[in-house]
Amino acid sequence: MEFVKLNTGGTDWRDAYHHILSLTWPAFAALAIGFFIVVNVAFALAYLAREGCIAEMPPHSFAGAFFFSVETLATVGYGHMHPTTTYGHVVVTLEIMTGMFWTAVITGLIFVRFARPMARILFTDCMTVSPVDGVPTLTFRVANLRHQPLAEARFRLVFHRDEPTLEGDMIRRFYDLKLNVPSIITFPAVLTLRHAMDETSPVRDMTPESLKASDARFMASVVCTDTVIQSSLQSHVGYLASDLQFGERFVEVYTESPDGRLFVDYARFNDTEPAPGVAKTGAGWNAK
Repeated sequence: MEFVKLNTGGTDWRDAYHHILSLTWPAFAALAIGFFIVVNVAFALAYLAREGCIAEMPPHSFAGAFFFSVETLATVGYGHMHPTTTYGHVVVTLEIMTGMFWTAVITGLIFVRFARPMARILFTDCMTVSPVDGVPTLTFRVANLRHQPLAEARFRLVFHRDEPTLEGDMIRRFYDLKLNVPSIITFPAVLTLRHAMDETSPVRDMTPESLKASDARFMASVVCTDTVIQSSLQSHVGYLASDLQFGERFVEVYTESPDGRLFVDYARFNDTEPAPGVAKTGAGWNAK
């Protein structure tokens, strides 16, 4: 769901830092290289504006001015070319200062991008609805893709849809759905989360048709702690009404070896199968 924000006021220049950190690595590399080229082109043109300000620089040579700018910005200083006039010294000084700020900023940005924890948490592509202990149950899975377990994981499932008010208006109502495992001390691999659609559930009477008519959606989230870097992680996913598989259940992903080890097959993470005791109909599903 895309939100277009209007009349939010002026853009704060500090928002650029957040925007740069949110870029993908290819976009970040393109931005850094582009800025580096633009700065050196600008200083190269400044050197060409006053002929003779740089000793031994070929006259009217943009390539010579550009590469001298690159060497100056990086404070390499090969010594072959050097400023000879006050104008040249001023431009070189400004470029060295720019290079110092550039090095500090780009180093900080790269460090933050590498140091920022990434939540390698996976949700199933769909949700299933099938009986568990005789009660229709909404089910989805969440997986930890890292080899180290995550700690103090907390799970939430929110259901929201359009509902009419007594005054005849349509508003969006949100409901927290109770999960069988709202939290767990250690989260090592794959966990199946369920919500019983009993008489207390806001979704006890849902059907594919009613979900579509009310533009119903689900939001699932997990918040946990990375035990390696002791940092908080968060991940979430949204499900549409079309993402619900009625009369299906997820296949088993765990197998136990004779020595007691548990194997988890992530290739079957999204796989479903018909639930026993359930008959699919044109209107959705019914228990046999």
